[in-house]
Order: sequence, then C-alpha cells, then structure tokens
Amino acid sequence: MATFGSLSLLIALALAAYNLFAGAVALRLLATGQPAPIAPERLADTARRAGIAAFFAVTAAACALVWSVFTNDFSITYIMEHSNRALPAAYKFAALWSGQEGSLLLWCWLLATYGFVLRLRHKTDVKLYAYAGTILSGIQVFFLAVVNFAAPPFALLRGSIPADGNGLNPLLQYPEMVIHPPMLYLGYVGFSVPFAFALGALMMRYPGDKWIKITRVWTLVTWLFLTGGIFLGMHWAYAVLGWGGYWGWDPVENASFMPWLTGTAFLHSVMMQEKKGMMKSWNVWLIFSTFLLTLLGTLLTRAGLVSSVHAFAQSSIGTWFMVFMGIVLAVCIFTYILQRNHLQAEHHLESLVSRESSFLFNNLVLLTACFVILWGTLFPILSEYVEGSKVTVGAPFYNRVAIPIGLFLLFLTGVGPLLPWRATSLRAVRRNFIVPTIALWAMVIVCLAAGVRPWKDGAFDPGNFYALIAFALSASVMAAILSEFFRGAGVIARQTGKNLAVSMYLLTRRNTRRYGGYIVHIGVVIVVIGLAGAAFNRNTEQELALHDKMSVGPYTLECVGFTQDSNANYNSDYALLDVYRNGKKQFQMAPEKRVYLVSQQPQTMVAVHSVPSWDLYVVYEGTNPDTGQPIIKAFLNPLVSWIWAGVVLLVLGTFLALIPSVVPVTTSLRTPAARPAHAEPVLKGGD
Repeated sequence: MATFGSLSLLIALALAAYNLFAGAVALRLLATGQPAPIAPERLADTARRAGIAAFFAVTAAACALVWSVFTNDFSITYIMEHSNRALPAAYKFAALWSGQEGSLLLWCWLLATYGFVLRLRHKTDVKLYAYAGTILSGIQVFFLAVVNFAAPPFALLRGSIPADGNGLNPLLQYPEMVIHPPMLYLGYVGFSVPFAFALGALMMRYPGDKWIKITRVWTLVTWLFLTGGIFLGMHWAYAVLGWGGYWGWDPVENASFMPWLTGTAFLHSVMMQEKKGMMKSWNVWLIFSTFLLTLLGTLLTRAGLVSSVHAFAQSSIGTWFMVFMGIVLAVCIFTYILQRNHLQAEHHLESLVSRESSFLFNNLVLLTACFVILWGTLFPILSEYVEGSKVTVGAPFYNRVAIPIGLFLLFLTGVGPLLPWRATSLRAVRRNFIVPTIALWAMVIVCLAAGVRPWKDGAFDPGNFYALIAFALSASVMAAILSEFFRGAGVIARQTGKNLAVSMYLLTRRNTRRYGGYIVHIGVVIVVIGLAGAAFNRNTEQELALHDKMSVGPYTLECVGFTQDSNANYNSDYALLDVYRNGKKQFQMAPEKRVYLVSQQPQTMVAVHSVPSWDLYVVYEGTNPDTGQPIIKAFLNPLVSWIWAGVVLLVLGTFLALIPSVVPVTTSLRTPAARPAHAEPVLKGGD
C-alpha cells in the first residue's frame, strides 16, 4: 500500500505540473493570438482534464494512507508514529491529519477537491476559470512537491517493524479531533480559490466586477469553514487543556486568526467595489494578503519556529514554504505593478459620515488588529535572530491592544447599518442613533446597578471597565440591528397586511445577503458578551479527601468517592463530586485523569456543567504524592455558553447570506417612492 500511495502522489504531481504548463501555454497563445500546432482551446481543455485527474490521484493516496492506518501497517513510519492497535476507529481515521506528513496530504487533497469543483464549473466563465485553474495548479504543484520529496507520508520504517505503534498524542484523543482540523484546513486551503480568481482577473484585465461576485461566494464559504474551525479549536482547548480558558493567544491560534481578520475585511470592503467601484486595489491586496497569511500560518505550525502545544516538531520544510511565499509575493507585486491602471477607482469617498467611511474604518481596524497579532507572533522569532535570545510575548500584550481594538470594531458594527451611502445630514444621524444611544445608557445603568463597575476595592479595574464597555456597546449594536429589521418589516406589514413575523421573513428573503449579514453581526455581539464574562471568572483549588467540601460561587462540591476504569487504550481515575446549591444537591460531576498505555502520557478530561449564566468547570489535577488525595480545581466561568450560542447564529447568518434573494414579483410589494432619507431600500434584491 505504501508503494501504491507513493506512486499516486507522483502521478498527481505530474498531472498538476502538466495542468500548470499546458494551461499557461494555452492562455499565452490565446492572449497573443499566435498560431500553434494545437488549438489553444483544446490545450486548455486537456490542462483542465489533467487537473481533474490529479484530484483522483490525490484521493487514491489519501485512501491508501487511511487504509494503512486501519490495517495497522507499522512498516510506514507515519503510521507507527501516530497510531496503535488499540486506538479507537474515529481516531484512526483522524490519524490522517494528526501529524505533519498526513496533514500536508490532507491539504493536498482539499486543494485538489476545491480545484475539482472549480474545474467542473468552468463554463460559468471559461477564460476566467482557466486562469484561476492554472494558478491553482501552481499552488498544487508546490504542495505535491512537498509531500513527494520533503515530507513523504509513505516513507518506510528502517529496521525491524514493531508489533505496535506509538499511538496518538493524548491531547488529540478528543471527539473534536475528528472535525476541528479538517474544518480549519477547509478554511485555510479554501482561500487559495479567491486568491486564484483575484490574481487571474488581474492578469487578464477582467472587465467589470463579475469576478468579485464569483470570488465573494468562494470567500464566504471559506470564511465560514475557517470561523467554524477557530471556534471548534476554542471549544477543544476549553474542554481538554484544563486551564479554564478557551483562547490563550497561542502562536498557532494567532496563525489561524490573522487570515480570518483579513478575509473578514475583504468580505466587507468588496461591497464598496460592487456598489461604488471603489477600493479595487485594496481588495486585490486583501485577498493576496489573506492567502499569504495562510501560508505563513502553515509555515509557523510546521517548521517548528514557534513554541506551541499545537505546533509540529522542528522540520526542514520551512525553507520550502519561505521560498514559495517569496515566489507568490513576487508574482503578486509584478502583476499588480503591470496592471495597476486597470484598478482605478470609479468614485471617491464623499463624506466621513457615510456607510463607505464605516467600511473603510472597519477595514483599517481589522488590519490594525492583524498587524498587532502578526507582530506579537513573530517578535520571539525576530528577537532571537537579532539578539540571540528569544523574547516571548504573552497574553497580557495582546489583551492590552486587542481588547480596545475589538471594542472599537464592535462600535463600527453598530454604526455601519445606520449610515446611508454617500453622505447624510446631521438631523438624520441624530434620528437614526436615538434608539441605540438609549439602549447603551440603559445597559450602563443596569450594569452599574448589578455591580459591574470600572473599579474594584477602590482602584481602577481594567477588566471590569472593558466588560462594562462591551456590555453597553453590545446593547447598542443589538438595538441598531434590530431596529433595521423592524423598520423594514414595518414597511412590508403596512403594504401587505401581514403580521410582523411574516413581514420579517419576507424582508429577509428579499435581501438575504444584507439581513444574513445582520444575523452574523448579532452572532458577533453575542460572542462578545460571552467573551466579556471572562472578566468575572473565579477559581479555587483544594485537596479533597472523602466527604471533604469546597466552594466556588454559589456551588458547594463534596467528594463522595473515587473510581478507576481501564480499557485497551488508557487507564483512568475519576473523582465523584456531588454539587450542591443552597443546601440542595443539584447534580454530580466526574472529572477524569487518564494515562495512555502506549505513550504513558497523562491527559485531563474536564467536567463541565453549563447554564446560560455560567459554566461550572472542574478539573482533576492529579494526586498529592504525600497524602494520596486528589487535587480538584474548580472554575466558575460566567457567560461562556453565550460564545457557543453566538457561533451558531453566526453560522446560520452566513448560510442565509449564501441563499439567493427572492425578487418581488407583485407591485404590491414595492417600496413606496417617499421614504425617510436615512432609510435603505429594504425590498431591493441583492445588496
């Protein structure tokens, strides 16, 4: 099977290389009109078919590696290092992406899959898709070269073949291992497609903005996958690492967050190009930067440049990625300089108090956040190179800078929908901001009454202060978004006689892109509320003998027993804890400590009881070697469930934005000619 897999990868590389060469030649012949022995259209078609065939070759290689895992073929080094006989089937399948070589093979397969879908849809715009497919094949050649020569997943083990493998890293033996990495990779790899479209459109001087509409859909889908991957990773860290948190500004976390920021900026600023013909150069470089950041993230994760629980060991493939990033950047700069006169803006910013300006500020804030995170992530590498000693950058640095930036971004989220395009009067601004302003100050009063104050024990408390601002802004933004829904639904209700709920549904179906975006923003607001709860986290740690008790917040935990369990993969110790509130037993929790048999590595399994107000989060930290008693650490983490609820809304809103709008077919649903100057045409199809 190793021979079959290696041969499949070589064939895939040859097919991708032919796709690149033949596609480039065909496009050159078409551009110059020079005579050739073979028609350029026919040559381009053979290149496209080679790209499709490459997908099947990479698929065969991926299937061969999965088959080798399930058949316990420990003659393959990768299988020996990342699997063992007792490993559950789900984690055997996940072994495909649990190590360096396998995850790069997954990257190749996902890239081939995206390319396969793209090439099947080539009739949408034959020439543009030919450019995008050729560029995508260039990316594919690089990654296939890496898995063939630098990090081969089918390399054979030297010496005697062991009876069992080393097993999967205990940190990876959690259900989300099966879904989180593929979701993240779907986002990472997916940004190759909008990059290919943007670069191809620039190379061919594509007329109009149709490529923007095509790219937007691909970017939105990719952004959705990356968003899901990031939040699944947060939940995984929360449930497995046992530190009571979900985001620690780890370098690998940052590596996934940076392209998310630039991708988000692109999805916002692309509306400026569609509606006003503005920010064309800006948009091209946003998508170029997003793709380069995905490559940088892959480099940081796989070259051993940063210290992280998520990163792979030191590797030689870092040089491959740095060279490839240099080539990509050079091609982007050269193409931009050559074609920059094609990107002249059709309009210019007319007023700072307009929707255009809110999009511009939104982009600037997102890019500022990205730069800060990039600087903090690369600083240890740069300091070691310049001074010879690595200076680490911890969470306090990021929090000091990122929290104010995030709050300002939240403010812009609420301001944008309230501003019309081009310019507005001061009177209209005052009218639009009445409800959000009332909501803001009402929430400030509620928070102060509830004890959320910017001081603690007579001293200024930054955590409480930022939480107060976050709650107040969240209320204001929510009021702004809901007022847009109710205003539009009210128009439809008056025209059709439908009730408000039906009118809101009709409103959303008439402009799924806009109102799906609003639902995404509501999801973001709810996530921010959940994040703000971290300012009020509490925890306590105590050694508990049988029937000993400890308290955290309103809960009392009583140790009622210890138990052990074992299976072919690991041994585990449980602490059984009865949880009381107001003297009444509410439920039982059983935090667990595992020791995996093959690796002899320990792993914490957290017990979490979640309600809308807070999470009770309990960790079995181990046993006191002197007394033999378990050590329990309990956290009370307010509003964490709001984060996961916000993500659900965010995903639903994105799906809604991808659904085509339904254009009204009756005159009774048209917007009246006379409407307030500040209002948007709520029934217009599209955005």
